[in-house]
Amino acid sequence: MDNAKWTFGLTMMIVGMGGTFLTLWILSLVMDLLKKIFPLAPKAATQDKK
Repeated sequence: MDNAKWTFGLTMMIVGMGGTFLTLWILSLVMDLLKKIFPLAPKAATQDKK
């Protein structure tokens, strides 16, 4: 077994996991920002429209 292949594989796994978690974190920030820009209407206001 070649250690370089194992090292490369582990490095790619760590970079891939890090990239995935970074992307999920950025998406959560975007969702929080959108919630602040477009807040949910109160339930009383939505029932009056019906």
